[in-house]
Amino acid sequence: MIRHLFTGLVLASLAVTAHAAFNVDQLMSGLAQHKGGRAKFVEKRTLAVLDRPLVATGEMTYTPPDRLEKRTLTPKPETMVLDKNQVSIERDKRKYSISLTSRPEALAFVDSIRNTLAGNRAALEKNYTLQLDGNNDNWVLTLTPTEQKIAALLQRITISGSEDQIHTIDYLLADGDRSELTIEPLDPR
Repeated sequence: MIRHLFTGLVLASLAVTAHAAFNVDQLMSGLAQHKGGRAKFVEKRTLAVLDRPLVATGEMTYTPPDRLEKRTLTPKPETMVLDKNQVSIERDKRKYSISLTSRPEALAFVDSIRNTLAGNRAALEKNYTLQLDGNNDNWVLTLTPTEQKIAALLQRITISGSEDQIHTIDYLLADGDRSELTIEPLDPR
């Protein structure tokens, strides 16, 4: 009986050690190895002023290190391209372009996703506290703003995935509104 208890404790200790071994550096290293690609998305936005969530679907393309294209197909076509510090939006046959250089809080918000996709921990830690839970097969990374201007817009970003794939990005805004983006890769590994 004591031998079984001891063996169980040793095995539990090894499992905890293996679980504890997964850390932010390992996650970022795995994400940095991912060479970009295409994915389809479903975005569900919950706004306090609406009775039900807004749902949009489409495709995204990430080209490391700093280009992200989001093509919304439903409910209304729209294309948004983040290329370095420039945001271009095309909807209803109109095109808008905004430089994020003069809006550091907006740039930090955008870079939270690009830097996570690129596995750039140092860049993330300039504006966020990082907390990682889980293991390589099922992880959750929470980004909490450390900069007051960002915190005025955003409570936190929760990103979940497995290995080097991000599955969901959940934004909780400072006003309580929320946006959850579910991502499914289209490109084979």
